[in-house]
Amino acid sequence: MVYIRQDKLPKLKEYKYSGVDHSLVSRYVMKPFYSHVVIKCFPMWMAPNLITLSGFGFVVANFLTMLWYTPTLDQDCPPWVYASWAIGLFLYQTFDAVDGSQARRTHQSGPLGELFDHGVDAVNTTLEVLLFSAATNLGQGWKTVLTLFASSLTFYVQTWDEYHTHTLTLGLVSGPVEGILTICFVYAATAVLGGGSFWQRSLLASIGVQNHDFIPDILYSMAWNEWYMVYGGVVLVFNTVSSALNVMKARRARGQRTRVALLGLITFFAAWILIPAYLYLQPVILHQHLVPFIFYAGLINAYSVGRIIISHLTKSRFPRGNVLIYPLIYGVADSLGPRLQDWVGFGWPSALGNDVYQVAFVFMCLGLAIGVHGSFIVDVIWTICDYLDIWCLTIKYPYQPVKENVEKEDADKKGQ
Repeated sequence: MVYIRQDKLPKLKEYKYSGVDHSLVSRYVMKPFYSHVVIKCFPMWMAPNLITLSGFGFVVANFLTMLWYTPTLDQDCPPWVYASWAIGLFLYQTFDAVDGSQARRTHQSGPLGELFDHGVDAVNTTLEVLLFSAATNLGQGWKTVLTLFASSLTFYVQTWDEYHTHTLTLGLVSGPVEGILTICFVYAATAVLGGGSFWQRSLLASIGVQNHDFIPDILYSMAWNEWYMVYGGVVLVFNTVSSALNVMKARRARGQRTRVALLGLITFFAAWILIPAYLYLQPVILHQHLVPFIFYAGLINAYSVGRIIISHLTKSRFPRGNVLIYPLIYGVADSLGPRLQDWVGFGWPSALGNDVYQVAFVFMCLGLAIGVHGSFIVDVIWTICDYLDIWCLTIKYPYQPVKENVEKEDADKKGQ
């Protein structure tokens, strides 16, 4: 499959990064830390994409420890495991933020950097869902699925917003800044508090609130992790509505119809109609083999987001549809037949059944997703590097501060 058509390649040279960050934490705390401390730790010969990939390595290490100590997402781990997750995620956030500064000071800014950055973030989103679920002992169930939905929607809508407004907008509270810092705090607190089982206790009871008659029992018994999900839901709604308003405002300013842009959300919600439907029909996957399925569902979103970024960079039509949901359509149809026979007396037999073949089907879907998304990544990186005559993880043409370049930089600074 061709992901970047030849006639769209010249658009890559027109790329210019545009971003707005309204976060006060980012402006007054994180960015000064990155600019005055962290950036000095990286040599000038180090490529920005290599910094991004190195940061992602910490998350992969965290994921491997999760698989070793709590593959079912509901077991308490040694305190050092949670502490390592907090450190690893913070380092990932730091490396991910510094790669832009490194690109600017080495004069390596370009479309490949944005694609690489978003691609790594998309995979990290799925891994962090599993790590967060393990840290708060959500286990294999609907709470973990709901966490994945919220994280995937946040990332998809942010990318959809950037495609239509041509600007990456981060609000007062955003996932890449406050969201990651909050999760780092959760990991660190879990290490101190003795394990993920703490987050299953009642929040109100833990802080000493008496169970008065005017407090509903369902409210009083809500655990810490359930309150966190309520908080995440509020932030999710706020950010989604804000992005939709940004998109509609930008399209109206250009004299374009807003409903055309809103149709771009159908791809996401089509997948998320099938995902809970399949898990409802196959409780064995939901409660016993959720980790590989979560990985597969996360790659569905990562593939969509990657194609949106490519369309943004090449000024192409918004991509609709996702080939990775086709196996899921089959899985739902196959599982629905026996249920219809039980409910209405009419249906069809399942080819996969409810046991080992269903598990094999999930791993087949995961393998397909890794293959398709992996081929997409290799193809677009190879195409962009070949056209722009650059390398991905090393600097092919180091910047030379000759007299003409220095004078141009001085003129640009005076103009600003």
